[in-house]
Amino acid sequence: MEEELAALAGRMEGMLAELRGITADQRAVQEIERVDDQQAVARLIAEAVESSYELRAMHPIGTARTGREEQRSRRDVLDALRRGMTMRTIVHRSVLDHPGKLARLRELHSAGDLHRVISEPIQQLLIFDRAVAFVRITPVDNTPGALVIRQQSLIATFVDLFEQTWAKATDVSEPPDAIHRLTPRELEVLALIAEGRSNGGVARALSITEAAVGKHVAGIFAKLDLPASEDDNRRVLAVLAYLRGGAR
Repeated sequence: MEEELAALAGRMEGMLAELRGITADQRAVQEIERVDDQQAVARLIAEAVESSYELRAMHPIGTARTGREEQRSRRDVLDALRRGMTMRTIVHRSVLDHPGKLARLRELHSAGDLHRVISEPIQQLLIFDRAVAFVRITPVDNTPGALVIRQQSLIATFVDLFEQTWAKATDVSEPPDAIHRLTPRELEVLALIAEGRSNGGVARALSITEAAVGKHVAGIFAKLDLPASEDDNRRVLAVLAYLRGGAR
């Protein structure tokens, strides 16, 4: 599943690169429109929300919003749900580190906008009724503009990507595993420890100092709630948590 998902995500990135080139050349492509003005993108999305009955959404690390924007977004989602729209949303797991955002997502989840979280990087994507998709022009958070896509074969690929990502993601209402609190570097260190390497071996593998490894190991123990104990081997317990969490 992970290899298939990675391959599909790579295919999507390749297609987006080609699409950016097409729109940059200003060719007449009726089913692929590049919209650089963010207010125009917002209007098109608002029109799609009002006329559609199904939404699949993926959001990378949370976009910065003002309190007023958050309230308006929440109100729009709740209004659409009351109207009968079916919504499923995938967000990056980093949202779990923000209590306010997590509480909002769980509220929307309970109201019917079903949310799941995933650790892997994801593209900003909205798909309405399998009819139109909005994709961020560049895969960088907070950048303006979007590609508005009505080409059915592309939309079918985006739907496949969403469904495979959804199947792999975790329900936002489920308590997060402690392993997901670790940073990417801490996960690298823990993966090498799981291979049986000492701190010195980890340091050589990652081209960092042994002192730096020690700090990462201490951080791992703290985040996994593994206090020093004469009865337990914290390295073994950390590796067991790593394996149970399905980390890669």
